[in-house]
Amino acid sequence: MSMFLESMGDMLTQSGFAAFFQDGGWKNLIMIAIACVLMYLAIVKQYEPLLLLPIAFGMLLVNIPLGGVMDYPKMIFEPQSAMDAAKHFPLIDVNTGTETFQVFQNLEKQTNGGLLYYLYQGVKLGIYPPLIFLGIGCMTDFGPLIANPKSFILGAAAQLGIFITFIGALAISEIGIPGLTFTPEQAASIAIIGGADGPTAIYTTGKLAPELLGPIAVAAYSYMALVPVIQPPIMKLLTTKKERLVVMEQLRPVSKTEKILFPIIVTLVVCCLVPSATPLIGMLMLGNLFKESGVVDRLVKTAQNELMNIVTIFLGVTVGATANAETFLSPQTIAIIFLGLFAFCVGTAGGVLFGKLMYIFTKGKVNPLIGSAGVSAVPMAARVSQKVGAAEKPTNFLLMHAMGPNVAGVIGSGVAAGVLISIFG
Repeated sequence: MSMFLESMGDMLTQSGFAAFFQDGGWKNLIMIAIACVLMYLAIVKQYEPLLLLPIAFGMLLVNIPLGGVMDYPKMIFEPQSAMDAAKHFPLIDVNTGTETFQVFQNLEKQTNGGLLYYLYQGVKLGIYPPLIFLGIGCMTDFGPLIANPKSFILGAAAQLGIFITFIGALAISEIGIPGLTFTPEQAASIAIIGGADGPTAIYTTGKLAPELLGPIAVAAYSYMALVPVIQPPIMKLLTTKKERLVVMEQLRPVSKTEKILFPIIVTLVVCCLVPSATPLIGMLMLGNLFKESGVVDRLVKTAQNELMNIVTIFLGVTVGATANAETFLSPQTIAIIFLGLFAFCVGTAGGVLFGKLMYIFTKGKVNPLIGSAGVSAVPMAARVSQKVGAAEKPTNFLLMHAMGPNVAGVIGSGVAAGVLISIFG
């Protein structure tokens, strides 16, 4: 009986529960509480549940002490010197003068990493976000954008928040506040939150500042989920009642030929101008070409459903698993949350203000409310434009007009990401 009790005591002292009471264990408890709040928002409030739920659960898993889901592979034998290594490993290039060595092949001497560590390689290598863009392309109708090419301007204007926030993050770093300094790569990754495009934010951060992937992903998807809460006050503040009452003319019909040529032309133009944007824009347009061609229904269904769902699970859980207590609970994370909100608000304001300019130049034919849809939260941002417009005039249908800037914003955020990666990558 005493041996049993002793064994149980040893098991408890070596368990994750005991680790909560050791140094730093309270941080894991805080992160688990945050994960539970995010799961509540995903399940009860239904804020972006398809991604927020796996992200929250990945955060929960990585903060369970001793769980090891994100452990790196480690060498069982760690040589103390070059000569020591040479005794144990036959395939080693030894420089005895500086005592440096390189292990070319010794896989049998390694321990395996955690499950999510291997799945995370799809994020680290930039595989998952382009695959999600493939699925998004299969579900996107670029018809409203083709029918009203001026929408491109509104989609571009909404990316204003990205570049202003980038400058703001660098300015904060110049002040020299301890814990609130950002490298240009980190500032660029934070700024991309303003595009309200989760896969683009993850892709950019994975390329430029992977150490910030957890807080940036949580911020990006949180603000995407809060689009109906954040945008309406900004839209009403920047527009007059007269402007919100504008009824826009019905869009012209778009031919199938135009829809087929559009992804091909956009791929050639955008990817030649900004080659770094090719993985995102190329896959987006490939998915759209699948959809509009009408000859590969099986591929469209797979990209829309099975592939999209599998990649979403892997992406969400592994991104959430980067939010461990050591990296997430810091002044830097709080700054990222606020800078992301600032970027999103400025992006919304930029789209609305350019909508006002178009209202002036077209002599009242453009409702500025559609400019807010220039952020690439598809189709939620377009629905918000419709809702705010209908609140002023129930018979005013802005949804299709807002879809133009909305899908243009997807392209715009991809281009902005490509520009930042080409400069700082």
